[in-house]
Amino acid sequence: MEDKYEVLRLKNQLCFPIYLCSKEIQRRYTPYLNELNLTYTQYVVMMYFWEHGSSNVKAIGKALLLDPSTLTPLLKKLESKGYITRNRSEQDERNLIVELTDSGRELQDKAINIPAQIGRCLDLSEEEAVALYNILYKVLHNVEKE
Repeated sequence: MEDKYEVLRLKNQLCFPIYLCSKEIQRRYTPYLNELNLTYTQYVVMMYFWEHGSSNVKAIGKALLLDPSTLTPLLKKLESKGYITRNRSEQDERNLIVELTDSGRELQDKAINIPAQIGRCLDLSEEEAVALYNILYKVLHNVEKE
């Protein structure tokens, strides 16, 4: 007779290894990010700015799937560190424009080797990394549709 609770075992959950991988990968970032005085989420936001330059808060939140209650204190912290500035748009005061400072741009040079260092921890071939990347973005796209 089949155990009706088999479906609830951790070994049968797709979400559990995804959760563990995410947690462990973020833990691997910690020593590198400590040198930059950044948390993982702050690092993700800084990567957004290094790629896009200035942006409004709504666009940042949408791109990073961060709600305002998470994003606002994070941006305030990055501003207090001197990495960004936050200013109201002259055209629409409700719109908050966030821009990199010179210090924020310089931080990019200090972070340039982090992806390679993390990649060595993962020990995946290029093909495996691309396949994993594609599968994860497919899953993300599918759950965003819901």
